[in-house]
Amino acid sequence: MSGPQPQQKKRRRRRSKKSGQQQHQDLWHLVPALPDPEPIRPSPDPRMVIRSLGDPPLAGQGAVAEHYIGAVVDRAAALATALAAAAGLLAEADDDED
Repeated sequence: MSGPQPQQKKRRRRRSKKSGQQQHQDLWHLVPALPDPEPIRPSPDPRMVIRSLGDPPLAGQGAVAEHYIGAVVDRAAALATALAAAAGLLAEADDDED
């Protein structure tokens, strides 16, 4: 066993006088109202982005990884669609694209 270690001195940083003179901002000020959100159209193929990235870089496990990643993406898309529907933001089926 080794003997007691010498204690290191802790140095305190001094605050400059300028930092105390900074102006305090009001965090609870009013902000302008946000515009109404655009209607949300669910993607017909949510796995499209994942496929555009190519095969997963897992030697020997690419097919399995692709399956599970796809399942997660499908579930996320379904939950996002349900959330949009619950908020009344889901686009109508007969809406024309601009």
